[in-house]
Amino acid sequence: MARPDSALEPMTDADHRRVSAAVTAAEANSAGEIVTILAEQSDSYGDIALAWSALAGLIALIALSLAPDFYLGLYDRLTGAWMQEWTPRELFGVAALVAAIKFAAVWLLQLWRPLRLWLVPRPIRNRRVHARALTCFRVGAERRTTGQTGILIYLSLAEHRAEIIAEEAIAAKVPAEVWGEALAAMLVELKASHMADGLIAAVSRVGVVLAEHFPRANQDVNELPDRLIEV
Repeated sequence: MARPDSALEPMTDADHRRVSAAVTAAEANSAGEIVTILAEQSDSYGDIALAWSALAGLIALIALSLAPDFYLGLYDRLTGAWMQEWTPRELFGVAALVAAIKFAAVWLLQLWRPLRLWLVPRPIRNRRVHARALTCFRVGAERRTTGQTGILIYLSLAEHRAEIIAEEAIAAKVPAEVWGEALAAMLVELKASHMADGLIAAVSRVGVVLAEHFPRANQDVNELPDRLIEV
């Protein structure tokens, strides 16, 4: 799994044609079927944003309970009240208001995508990217070829992650570690902000491996589209 740079050049129509041509060329000498998918983001991470917002509200309540005189005095100064006597109902109301304000503020801050992604722990990001890649693989490649020789190259831009997932027939002959070379070749180009070149490099390396283990038969037909899919 690779971790590309963040400042990538946007894909143009010409780039799409180049990637499609690379897939066609890579499949010319093998029975493998390569699917390329480019995702803007693999997950919304709404649950993580909700968790951070709830935590902020909880911390506000804890702070209010630990130092009530400070916060109530601050409220008095802001509102111009003089030594206000607080009833239990008013105290609960202030606590609820403070928690709600903290919750809303943190939620609104996380509407800025870079901050939301930064607050998502890396292991969670990695798992979500893998889960999305696996879903795309099952929909777009798994059991859609005669010899079960489909393979997915998946790139998720927001998370800066890439994955290669192979179907059963390929996985039985090619260890997952072998795809690390293809991801490394992709990473070199992505670090130079060349997205299309990165995908082409990965496709070419995958094509070499497939040609070695799954040479193309005379009657072989193209079973999956060669075009780059953006989701």
